Amino acid sequence: MNLATLTQNFEKTFNQPATASYFAPGRINLIGEHTDYNGGHVFPAAISLGTYAVVAPRTDQTLHLFSANFENEGIRIINLADLKFKQADGWTNFIKGVFTILQKQGQQFSHGLDIYFYGNLPAASGLSSSSSIELLTGAILNDVYQMGCSQLDLIKLGQQVENQYIGVNSGIMDQFAIGMGRKDQAIFLDTNTLDYHYYPLALGDYRIVIMNTNKPRKLSDSKYNERRAECEQALANLQKVSDMPSLGAFDENTFDEYSYAVGDGTLLKRARHAVFENQRTILAAAALENHDLAKFGRLINASHVSLEYDYEVTGIELDTLVHTAWQQQDVLGARMTGAGFGGCAIALVKQAAIPAFIKNVGQVYAETIGYEASFYEASIADGPHKITTTDLEIE
Repeated sequence: MNLATLTQNFEKTFNQPATASYFAPGRINLIGEHTDYNGGHVFPAAISLGTYAVVAPRTDQTLHLFSANFENEGIRIINLADLKFKQADGWTNFIKGVFTILQKQGQQFSHGLDIYFYGNLPAASGLSSSSSIELLTGAILNDVYQMGCSQLDLIKLGQQVENQYIGVNSGIMDQFAIGMGRKDQAIFLDTNTLDYHYYPLALGDYRIVIMNTNKPRKLSDSKYNERRAECEQALANLQKVSDMPSLGAFDENTFDEYSYAVGDGTLLKRARHAVFENQRTILAAAALENHDLAKFGRLINASHVSLEYDYEVTGIELDTLVHTAWQQQDVLGARMTGAGFGGCAIALVKQAAIPAFIKNVGQVYAETIGYEASFYEASIADGPHKITTTDLEIE
């Protein structure tokens, strides 16, 4: 498929010509999981899989939304005067949320829009399809309504949609990784200060393989909010004897010194993951800068171990993929990526070994879990943007 086909489909669906097209990527996180809401560092990158939109203005105050991924739903009509969250509205809630937060900030919309969406990110995969839609919608509205928002404004807007409208108490990593994405670069981000630095993702003969468990999940229905609450309680206990502002402010030695104050075994494990994962992320960025790919891979492995045993967010599906990946030749490292509870893992695999890797890991997964995993080779991409060429090939 190419963009010209999407544009033709828009015109057939809405009976008017399109005026513009846009793209926003998904993201993977190389390392630094569940650290973003704990004041730590993350190390994500935007990927070439993402969400496309073809747009034209309307003359009334309604949104006419169509997704090629949910064709059976037809055109969803949303009145700009009624943007309340409704569970039955499904994927359109992410678009409605962007309009809602902007309206609360005083933005007025002089007219509605026809928007045709198509995404090639697997749904509920942990590759941030929801944040991709949010940042895509923000880019569209910023352009169409000439709002003058900075990229950081749109990133914070996306997080507000998740926190205030959808009800997921998430950090800023997903939106930041997508909004600030740069081709062939990973983003080393201090989520406490929003200071960030780009690192060339120079992997030599190795490539990033995304392994999708194909286990359905909904983040708002998962234990994500519970994990965040556990970390907040652990920090509150630590702050009775320490003046540290966040778990990300501790290093391993300082945390060890004050760990007696946590007072609960489960909370201790959650906090230990947040502290140690933050330190692993700092070491991983340094290893990548020093071209020490072997150490980078080992730290990725260690991240998964911590997520499996201390944070307990992996499960048999992700563990089967990752543990099997560790046993394959020409693999530097593998770990779950995203919130967990299903979704995806990543592996750093030598390019020539990728076909055998997919065959071997896929076979073990199907035999163990009872259904197949999906595999994708990821390339690192730019952030949200308006598309200016009509012959763009879409995976």
